[in-house]
Amino acid sequence: MTEPVFQPPAERGAPPPDDRFAAALRGFGPLGILAMLVIIAGQILAPLNALLVLLWAKRSHTPWHEIGYVRPRSWMAGLVIGVAFGSAFKLLMKAIVMPLLGAEAINQAYQFLAGNALAAALFVPVLILKAGFGEETFFRGYLFERLGKLFGQSPGAKALTVLVTSIFFASLHYFEQGSAGVQQAAIVGLVFGTIFSLTGRIWMLMCAHAAFDLTALAIVYWRLESNVAHLVFK
Repeated sequence: MTEPVFQPPAERGAPPPDDRFAAALRGFGPLGILAMLVIIAGQILAPLNALLVLLWAKRSHTPWHEIGYVRPRSWMAGLVIGVAFGSAFKLLMKAIVMPLLGAEAINQAYQFLAGNALAAALFVPVLILKAGFGEETFFRGYLFERLGKLFGQSPGAKALTVLVTSIFFASLHYFEQGSAGVQQAAIVGLVFGTIFSLTGRIWMLMCAHAAFDLTALAIVYWRLESNVAHLVFK
């Protein structure tokens, strides 16, 4: 049995029958759709979207575990596994997967970070909050809950949810990183989404996502992109 991170008595089940506002927020009528649009629009200013998700969950009486906020068996183990997995995943993508897809060794979008200690240091909390907390709460937690209500919880429905959220996640990377960013984000979305669909837990994925982006930052800062990209394929 999984236990929600927070489980106040009033939020352990469905909204009270007299709380029509909460029920409408959880539904797909005008108010529910409006709430979804507001939260999606908040993605532009992530992690604002994650804060909106938590506000929505609290006010709609959505159990925390339904958006992946489940108390891990060990916070430290989840952190260590997440950091190790996220870092290794990024290196795998940079050294093998992206070269096979024909991506350039140098990510031009972030070259302003190369050797720039101040900019890189400022990026660290941004990546932790935006990627680890914001994007995982939104893409894995919130969207999986919403699409799960629409599609159901069968294996096929979960696979569809993973696919839809991965496409959405990938598309948002086009304007900043081009087609290579879309390809990488699609793979990340599929992997992270599959893990979430199987576990229903978001803590490890938050750590992994932050580690993935921080590893990318380190590679750019120390000008190691070309070396890593040609580590396997010369």
